[in-house]
Amino acid sequence: MTAVFTRGTLDGSKEGAGAEVSAPAPRADCIADSAGGLTFDVTDPGEAGAAHLLLRLRDSDPAVEVRLPLTPAADGRLRAALPSSVELPEGRWNAYAQVEGGEPRRLMPGVNDLRSLVDRAPSGSRGHVAVRIPYATKQGNLSVRSWLRAPHAEVGELSIADGGLTAQGRVYGTSLGGAGYVEAVLRGEPGRVRRAGLAPEGPGVAGSSDSGFAFSLPYAELGPEDGVWDLWLRPAGEEGPRIRLARLLDDVADKKPIFTYPVTRVDSVEVGPYYTVDNDLSVRVGA
Repeated sequence: MTAVFTRGTLDGSKEGAGAEVSAPAPRADCIADSAGGLTFDVTDPGEAGAAHLLLRLRDSDPAVEVRLPLTPAADGRLRAALPSSVELPEGRWNAYAQVEGGEPRRLMPGVNDLRSLVDRAPSGSRGHVAVRIPYATKQGNLSVRSWLRAPHAEVGELSIADGGLTAQGRVYGTSLGGAGYVEAVLRGEPGRVRRAGLAPEGPGVAGSSDSGFAFSLPYAELGPEDGVWDLWLRPAGEEGPRIRLARLLDDVADKKPIFTYPVTRVDSVEVGPYYTVDNDLSVRVGA
């Protein structure tokens, strides 16, 4: 069934005699499911014609887009579904409503129901983990943060004690071997590497014995120069894949300003973990 809207101009104002009345920007409520899919319920954009929800990858040139048909739903709204089976490459996707023959109009965020993303534990049977989290930009528009990791190493709780970082996690899409370890690589100097051994199934880690792990990284091994050390999992040692440690399986799109951890004084520098703008785990060393 094709959605039909009342006629309006491309800037959202209604046509007709007398003074023009500006229509509000279309707004979308989002519901996430545990499989990684999203449903968008969009208000009437105020234009006539078949409509689509348009997702455009930010800063892509040429533009990378995903178009989803908008069809009538309850309460006079329009609904678009982004199933987990539709691939959404990693990045930030700006959301628009577009009516046939018109220009895309930026969507504003409504209510986001992301409860199913909390403590999500995907099976990993597809060999990858897909994460999509809708969020409001600084300008008040709707965007979707997408990750597609194959395989993926999910970080759980972090503990800072005894002059180092201890963490638990779980790997998806591959198995842990006896030669596995975590490596810290100094950003900008790939030859500077520090290793930390793995302990299978650390405390509080859910999953089977071939997926859960724990590690401890002494801060004294990372100093004394200033720098950032990025953390990677080598589940099968040097011969296997190299997987960036990250925290993706929850409802927080940008963890850097929200998940903060104490720093530890080591000799003349301070050392502490943090999440990057991509929600990857790193350790910063600074004076």
